[in-house]
Amino acid sequence: MIDIGLYITYFLFAVAVAAAVGMPLVNAGKSPGSMKKSLIAVGALVVLFAVSYGLSGSGVTPEQAVKGITESSSKLIGAGLTMLYLCMGISVVAIIYSEISKAIK
Repeated sequence: MIDIGLYITYFLFAVAVAAAVGMPLVNAGKSPGSMKKSLIAVGALVVLFAVSYGLSGSGVTPEQAVKGITESSSKLIGAGLTMLYLCMGISVVAIIYSEISKAIK
């Protein structure tokens, strides 16, 4: 019984992922101008990740080495955490700016 439920879940997850990827591509084909903003946003995230990757360290403690963490995985983890902090800070600043600009108008 559990196996059937898992297979149904996997199938529905695959359908949801296909829809999440496919529908924006279909809509972008209808209006290519809207694709420009999306590509700029994706490019900004790639640049932000590159900066985060450059800032992250690759040090591994003996406890981490026992768990199988290598220098490259440590650098990727650090880059992910740095990117999380940067995105969170940018979003907080954007929220504050949006509220202040609405209050001034």
